[in-house]
Parts: sequence; structure tokens; C-alpha cells
Amino acid sequence: MPKTQSCLVLASQSPRRRELLEQIGFKPLIRPSDIDETPLATETASDYVERMAREKALACSIMAESEVILAADTVVVLDGEILGKPLNRADAAAMLERLSHRSHQVMTAVALRRGNELKERRVVSDVTFAELDAAQIHQYLLSGEADDKAGSYGIQGRAAKFVTHVSGSYSSVVGLPLYEVAVLLRDWGVVESDVVEK
Repeated sequence: MPKTQSCLVLASQSPRRRELLEQIGFKPLIRPSDIDETPLATETASDYVERMAREKALACSIMAESEVILAADTVVVLDGEILGKPLNRADAAAMLERLSHRSHQVMTAVALRRGNELKERRVVSDVTFAELDAAQIHQYLLSGEADDKAGSYGIQGRAAKFVTHVSGSYSSVVGLPLYEVAVLLRDWGVVESDVVEK
């Protein structure tokens, strides 16, 4: 019996997540979700990132029965504290100073939705930074790369030169754990050849 063709919808406008999906053969439709991303007062980082991915998936509208919604959220965590996107360059500099010569965690949660069904995964990776001096941080901030990044850095960009070690999933640190996503899609019978471009 032939499989029903499925259309993959990415509930995000992140170009990094789209590029990662394309890297493994998917051409998703882009349909961002708009949700309140304020952490709850007593929420742990892991609970927060899982809730964000789930709420994004649930908030994304489904236009056809064949659609599979993929949502994700990524946070940088240091000493149990979520380091979000910087408020300004001074805030970004302070974050990078805290990350310097230390290891931190990057958590990415993924939620896959088909109709009323939901599959979820969370991947935790450890990232270690070299010791950064003020000149390195200043030069990086001038690039503008830190401005819209959780934790004030993007491992796939110029900040790669700060990273001495990654334990876990590199693609998850970028924004999407590709192995786990591929397994979830395969579990629902969605593979590259099944994806329909519109």
C-alpha cells in the first residue's frame, strides 16, 4: 500500500532551521508561530524549552490533513540560568564574558504534530569556550552576529573560533537536532521522497 504524501511545515522563520532541514533533503513550507515566549517564574530551562516547542507546534495552523508541523526551540543555559537574546551590545558582552573559559549547555526541544498527535524530543549538548579577552569579544560584537542569538553567539558563524569542544549534537546547537528529527519523521512515514513542495 503506497504511503500518503506528507507536506512538512516548519513553524519558524529561522533561516538556520530551514537550511538544516534542506541539508537532509527536506524542503519545508515556512509558517511561523506567534506565541508568548516569557518563561514562567518557577520553570526550569528544560521545562521551558519543551513548552516553547510544544506551544509553537500547537499554535501553527494546519491547512491540510497531509501536513506535518515541525517546531523547535533552543536555549543556552549557564549555571541553570537561561541566556536569551541580548538586550543590547553591553548585555551581549556580559554574556560572552560569563561564557568565557567555561562549559555551558545548549538545549533544543523539538515538537512534531500531525492532526492531534504530538511527538516530542529534547537534546542537550555541552559546549566549551576558550578564554576570551576583551578585544576578541569587542571584535565579535562589531560583526553584529551576537545581536539576535541566544547566549549572544552563533556556533555556525564567527563564534566557531571560540569553541574548544562540543559534546552532543552540533546541529542541535545550531538549532535543530537532525538525527532526532529524521527519526521522528521516519516514525510517521515521512521521508525525503514523500515531501511535497508547494
